[in-house]
Amino acid sequence: MTTSPPDDPAGVGEQEPTTDTTAELAARAAESAGAESWSADFGSAKIKVSPSSWVEAVRSVRDELGLPFFSFLSAIDWSNEVAVGEPLEETVEERYEVLVRLSSDRTSDGVTVSTNIPKDDARLPTLVDVFGGANWHEREAAEMFGIEFVGHPNLTKLYLTDEFEGYPLRKTFPLLSREIKPWPGMVDVEDMPSTENAEGAAAASVAPPGDVQEQAMPQGDTTKGDEDGVEGADA
Repeated sequence: MTTSPPDDPAGVGEQEPTTDTTAELAARAAESAGAESWSADFGSAKIKVSPSSWVEAVRSVRDELGLPFFSFLSAIDWSNEVAVGEPLEETVEERYEVLVRLSSDRTSDGVTVSTNIPKDDARLPTLVDVFGGANWHEREAAEMFGIEFVGHPNLTKLYLTDEFEGYPLRKTFPLLSREIKPWPGMVDVEDMPSTENAEGAAAASVAPPGDVQEQAMPQGDTTKGDEDGVEGADA
């Protein structure tokens, strides 16, 4: 028999944290952060905020929605010009989109906070004072995209030498490896290989029917049958 703990006479116990639906979570995050828009596409909550409210929006989502886990910070180069590969089929609005993913440490809730910054003024306030873990992520984005995070204590390179010029994750950067072996681009997709025994089917189509049947027969039983027939004839 199960009894309730002394300090829980009603037998309710500690309630498990609830998980919002994606749309509900996105709407609540947008309201909390004063977002320009929100979406819940592909089961992922995302809000769009202005660069001027970037830091406060991230702080609000963390504190008011209970999403204290800093997953990552990165960026997307929305560009119509590409140095390698096939050109875009449709034009896009030229910009850098910076994204931060915040998650709950108790449920599956998570929200992506994003903002757009112009390419001719790629600057954004640092989040280091909100999340210490943003330090390295911002350094990486600065090194790979050329985005300046204003107020960052040490915006130095992580991967490349000081002599390296350019920003490898910009669409206009000519990656040597992709000049040698281009991106696949828009290609025809072949059918998946068959799960049937292709070798067996090929052999059956080439070999005479008798040979295939003999290979499938148990040789030991055939020999025994012949011996019995001979012994019967002798008797």
